Amino acid sequence: MALTTEPNIAGPDDFYAELLRAHEGLSDDDSAALNARLILLLANHVGDRAVLSEAIAAAVRAGRPGGA
Repeated sequence: MALTTEPNIAGPDDFYAELLRAHEGLSDDDSAALNARLILLLANHVGDRAVLSEAIAAAVRAGRPGGA
Protein backbone atom coordinates (compact mmCIF):
# COMPACT_ATOMS: atom_id res chain seq x y z
CA MET A 1 0.00 0.00 0.00
CA ALA A 2 1.34 3.45 -0.91
CA LEU A 3 0.53 6.69 0.85
CA THR A 4 -2.38 8.44 -0.85
CA THR A 5 -1.79 12.19 -1.01
CA GLU A 6 -4.34 13.09 -3.69
CA PRO A 7 -7.83 14.14 -2.50
CA ASN A 8 -9.57 10.93 -1.41
CA ILE A 9 -12.31 11.93 1.06
CA ALA A 10 -15.95 11.89 0.04
CA GLY A 11 -17.49 15.22 1.01
CA PRO A 12 -14.25 16.87 2.13
CA ASP A 13 -15.96 20.11 3.16
CA ASP A 14 -18.45 18.18 5.29
CA PHE A 15 -15.61 16.22 6.86
CA TYR A 16 -13.72 19.43 7.67
CA ALA A 17 -16.84 20.99 9.21
CA GLU A 18 -17.38 17.85 11.32
CA LEU A 19 -13.77 17.97 12.48
CA LEU A 20 -14.11 21.63 13.45
CA ARG A 21 -17.34 20.91 15.35
CA ALA A 22 -15.56 18.16 17.30
CA HIS A 23 -13.10 20.81 18.55
CA GLU A 24 -15.71 23.45 19.49
CA GLY A 25 -15.45 24.52 23.10
CA LEU A 26 -12.29 22.52 23.79
CA SER A 27 -9.23 24.01 25.43
CA ASP A 28 -5.99 23.94 23.47
CA ASP A 29 -4.85 20.93 25.52
CA ASP A 30 -8.14 19.06 25.01
CA SER A 31 -8.05 19.86 21.29
CA ALA A 32 -4.50 18.51 21.02
CA ALA A 33 -5.57 15.37 22.92
CA LEU A 34 -8.52 14.87 20.53
CA ASN A 35 -6.14 15.21 17.57
CA ALA A 36 -3.76 12.67 19.12
CA ARG A 37 -6.59 10.17 19.70
CA LEU A 38 -7.84 10.64 16.14
CA ILE A 39 -4.33 10.18 14.72
CA LEU A 40 -3.82 6.97 16.70
CA LEU A 41 -7.22 5.57 15.68
CA LEU A 42 -6.57 6.29 12.01
CA ALA A 43 -3.00 4.99 12.20
CA ASN A 44 -4.31 1.75 13.68
CA HIS A 45 -6.86 1.54 10.87
CA VAL A 46 -4.14 2.02 8.22
CA GLY A 47 -1.89 -0.45 10.00
CA ASP A 48 0.89 -0.45 7.40
CA ARG A 49 4.08 0.77 9.14
CA ALA A 50 5.74 1.78 5.89
CA VAL A 51 2.76 3.95 4.94
CA LEU A 52 2.63 5.45 8.43
CA SER A 53 6.36 6.28 8.28
CA GLU A 54 5.88 7.85 4.86
CA ALA A 55 2.98 9.92 6.23
CA ILE A 56 5.08 11.13 9.17
CA ALA A 57 7.90 12.15 6.83
CA ALA A 58 5.46 13.94 4.49
CA ALA A 59 3.90 15.83 7.41
CA VAL A 60 7.33 16.88 8.68
CA ARG A 61 8.32 18.11 5.21
CA ALA A 62 5.03 20.01 4.80
CA GLY A 63 5.67 21.83 8.07
CA ARG A 64 9.03 23.16 6.96
CA PRO A 65 9.41 26.48 5.17
CA GLY A 66 8.93 25.86 1.47
CA GLY A 67 7.56 22.39 2.22
CA ALA A 68 10.92 20.81 1.45
